[in-house]
Amino acid sequence: MSAVEKQRRPEHGLEPNDIFGDAGGTPPAGSTLHAPAPRRSKVRTVTVTLLVLVLAAAAAAAAFMWLRPMLEAPAGAAVAVVAPPPSITIVHAVTGPITENTVVTGNLVPREEIMVSPQVDGYAIDQIMVEEGDRVTEGQVLARLSRTSIDTSLAQNTAQLARAEASIAQAKSSIAEAQANKDQAESAFARSRALQKSGNATEDTLEQREAAAKMADARLDAARHSLAVAEADRNLAVAQRDEMMVRLAHTQIQAPAAGIVSRRTARIGAVVSAAGEALFRIIRDGDIELEADVPETTLARLRVGMKAEVITAAREQPYAAHVRLVAPEVSTVTRLGRVRLAIDAAPGLTVGAFGRAKVEIASRTGVLVPQSAILYSEDGPTVQVVRDSVVSTRAVTLGLRTERQAEIARGVASGDAVVATAGTFVRDGDRITPMEATSPPGAE
Repeated sequence: MSAVEKQRRPEHGLEPNDIFGDAGGTPPAGSTLHAPAPRRSKVRTVTVTLLVLVLAAAAAAAAFMWLRPMLEAPAGAAVAVVAPPPSITIVHAVTGPITENTVVTGNLVPREEIMVSPQVDGYAIDQIMVEEGDRVTEGQVLARLSRTSIDTSLAQNTAQLARAEASIAQAKSSIAEAQANKDQAESAFARSRALQKSGNATEDTLEQREAAAKMADARLDAARHSLAVAEADRNLAVAQRDEMMVRLAHTQIQAPAAGIVSRRTARIGAVVSAAGEALFRIIRDGDIELEADVPETTLARLRVGMKAEVITAAREQPYAAHVRLVAPEVSTVTRLGRVRLAIDAAPGLTVGAFGRAKVEIASRTGVLVPQSAILYSEDGPTVQVVRDSVVSTRAVTLGLRTERQAEIARGVASGDAVVATAGTFVRDGDRITPMEATSPPGAE
């Protein structure tokens, strides 16, 4: 090998033929290298390399633009990166009507339930004239009791009354006879006295006539007493008959008032007792109410006459109602008070069913904002008002409230822009980018 060839020899000491083989392309013996890749693979490799270089250059340029303010700033100076104000949805306070309601739940109960019990004891039920759910009128017969024993007693009483009348007639006849005997005895006694004075009658005759007159008078008194006894017997028989007639009338169980039969426990053949369970229960006039227990804070706001709507499982439409009674007592254990809502018309309602009522507490016109715009804290409710894109937190006084809206009695004027959803996203003095709500939250 000449000196020139040594200088051209690669530093790693390999000849070109060591890598690519001889002119025929045959690799050297013992070599592990493969044949060269096709030309298309080489072009793809070059393209990928160029793409990576372009992306790296773009990233470097972006980093330079972001760091440029820091690089150009004087030494020791702090560089602040200013972000745009956050976009916050706002709504405007409006003037409109608002109605505050409170919800109470309870059970349907009769306004007044009448217990119909028998007024006589020991009689069996013969007939039942009504069933549960029937509407009855005042005085209508609900059931009839057996009257056999009473009819027998009435027959006996009729005989006693006739006997008493006969005794009275006999006593009156005896009185008339005794009166005549007395008159005759007194006349004989008067004549004997006159004859005794003239000497034509003896003293013995005068005494006999006097005794006869006294006996006649005694018989008259006895006849009069007999008449009084007979009249007393008649009066007793009449009183007994009246009592039997009352018992007879009580064998017909009647409705004391008009209404709807809510329960019937009467059974054919059962022997009734005045001290037992009522045979019938009647809802007077069919009036049904919702009885509910409410917290004392809610009870204090309820007033008799307030309008309400009662919803039950009987139908989807609510029943019109009003507050009829607000109990003056609160339980010391549960802190609940009782309230009753009278349902104006209650067709198809079932006693004992569950009911839910919405009572109208108050209604008026005021400045309204969504409930979501109010932030509650220990210091009271606040609203975040937006003016010139700056947030200002204001304390407010609330009036009426619903599930979605609240009345602002003081602190916000109609037309003021407020943060639609108050919270910790923005604070007092923050600058924002206001965005009008397309559909104001809380609109009813």
